[in-house]
Amino acid sequence: MAYTIKKVDVWVCDISNRPGTLARNLKVLADSGASLEFVIARRVNDDMSRAFFAPIKSKKQQSAAAQTGLRKAEGMHALRIEGPDKPGLGALLTHAIGEAGINLRGLSAAALGKRSVCYAAFATAGDAQNAAKIAKKALSKK
Repeated sequence: MAYTIKKVDVWVCDISNRPGTLARNLKVLADSGASLEFVIARRVNDDMSRAFFAPIKSKKQQSAAAQTGLRKAEGMHALRIEGPDKPGLGALLTHAIGEAGINLRGLSAAALGKRSVCYAAFATAGDAQNAAKIAKKALSKK
């Protein structure tokens, strides 16, 4: 089974730490037809959290995202890597990318059953493009 690697835009917003705030943003996106594969929300301080979403594709979804304060994450160039889950997969990917001198800005990964998905973020488009080539080569040996 092959792995797919593709560039993905990640959207971000800061939200208040109040019950239901994230739910309201998700509802607006759902109503616009967005089918999110990736949502991460992290507390920044007592008053605020930062939330990341992907994908947001159509003009309708992008308009809804903008209405809730979401914007494309500047300085975050992300790859979505999906394929079979195997022991050591994360170590393989991060080692290959690190050995090439490319710094990860962020990483989120999950496995469900026999499948895995990883979102890897980089500071520049060039780093993401190079990391995609490196990941493809490393995964072809797995």
